[in-house]
Amino acid sequence: MQRYAVGIEFCGIRYRGWQTQQAGVPSIQETIEKVLSKIADEPIILHGAGRTDAGVHATNMVAHFDTNAIRPQRGWLMGANSQLPKDISIQWIKEMNTDFHARFKATARRYRYVVYNTLNRPALLHKQVTHVYQTLDVDKMMLAARKFEGTHNFETFRAASCQSSQPVRHLSHCRLTRHGRYLVLDIQADGFLHHMVRNIMGCLLEIGQGCYEIEHIDTMFAAQDRKAAGVTAPADGLYFIQAYYPEHFELPQHPLGPHWLNLPDEIPNI
Repeated sequence: MQRYAVGIEFCGIRYRGWQTQQAGVPSIQETIEKVLSKIADEPIILHGAGRTDAGVHATNMVAHFDTNAIRPQRGWLMGANSQLPKDISIQWIKEMNTDFHARFKATARRYRYVVYNTLNRPALLHKQVTHVYQTLDVDKMMLAARKFEGTHNFETFRAASCQSSQPVRHLSHCRLTRHGRYLVLDIQADGFLHHMVRNIMGCLLEIGQGCYEIEHIDTMFAAQDRKAAGVTAPADGLYFIQAYYPEHFELPQHPLGPHWLNLPDEIPNI
């Protein structure tokens, strides 16, 4: 039995999220599993570093699978990509020991949320960014983003349907930057709750529109009630960009993306 780690890029527009669901509901996981099973000539189960909502994208979703099939790595890579839909691509593959687990060995996960802030909506980036036409106080949003850094109870900022028993998370960074017409939220944590990034972004957008002041975030945290927070930002602009692991696993390091933004991988220093 051989274990492989893979890095996956996908556009989430046509899918109901990463995780396999009931029959007839398209998911990233099931789509890839069917292709890998065909190549291996045996059932393949894929384990991902995280889960994504319907419509959310990824530039480097790390996953792993086990197989008895003997294939060259190039065969797995080229064979899978030739059969996968054009909106899903395996970017790399690496043989791993069985002590590696894409989900349970991950020490942190990182997302970027991209807002296109101009009067007219984009056409070429349809469903790949969140369009906000209102004038925003970006400086205030940048300061507000830093309020989420550190260890907090994110009960207010998770979906009402979230099943996690532990709402406390540690955010190592939460930085908003302006990049031309784009606003980019770069956020990393030891784990994320359902809708957590989108609810944080929704809060920042409301602050940018003058709905309330930065200090109101403290009130939201204290309430520990989803009803105390604002809107959930759309899935369109959200990208899973990286999962982090102990260095001894030596996973390939690729640019974080989304690649058309051409942003450095370093944490924004603002």
